[in-house]
Amino acid sequence: MTINLEQIDELRKRTNASYEDAKKSLEECNGDMVEALIYLEKHKKIKPEEKTATDNFGDFILGVKRIIKKGNQTKFIIKKGDSIILSLPVTIVVIVTVIAPYITVLALILAILTGHRIKFQGKNGEDMKVNETLDKVSDSVVNLKKKLVEDDVKATPPTN
Repeated sequence: MTINLEQIDELRKRTNASYEDAKKSLEECNGDMVEALIYLEKHKKIKPEEKTATDNFGDFILGVKRIIKKGNQTKFIIKKGDSIILSLPVTIVVIVTVIAPYITVLALILAILTGHRIKFQGKNGEDMKVNETLDKVSDSVVNLKKKLVEDDVKATPPTN
């Protein structure tokens, strides 16, 4: 059976195999395209399609869109007692942090020191796992402040 270039090209198009592998598989299978596909598959000669730079860029853009969507659905909340002081999408918080990181960190530290609670809230109001850690940090700061005040009161001599 003679193998022609059209058969080889068709097999290469379907499998991304080399000319040599496509020709060899067609010869082994007497020109039967389906059998040649199976032959290449069994011998692990089928290569995945190579992605182009455009494909990779498109994947990158899709990933960024997913992250932004998730960030917009997740809220960053600062509370004092039961009242909400600030509620922003995480995307905005990230942008502000990139633009002014020192101010953002300072504001967060001040919020914690003044007894505010920081939390993240998911799309349907569900709590995030990071909130447990943030609560522990806030509790530790409150306990430290109480201890410092108690130590200060003990260290201060009474006035007569």
